[in-house]
Amino acid sequence: TDLLILDDFGLTAFDDPARNALMDIVEQKYDKTSIIIAAQIPVKNWHETIGEGTIADAILDRMVHSSHRIELTVESMRKNKMKKTQINS
Repeated sequence: TDLLILDDFGLTAFDDPARNALMDIVEQKYDKTSIIIAAQIPVKNWHETIGEGTIADAILDRMVHSSHRIELTVESMRKNKMKKTQINS
């Protein structure tokens, strides 16, 4: 595929099979196609979430250092929708 989208990245810590699968995916896509990663955790916490320092370094080196980052600083749309629903109830 030309574009892979990973949504809710890093909601739980990676185990060995997940970490190895991510490394394989990133390695296959690196410098050839695009990956969009949507995450609620800050990029600075990804290393810890991926785990296994050497593999995390390799994955993040490929993903983060050649990326375009867009960090949203606004409140969640879901949170705003819940507030409106509660007011209208």
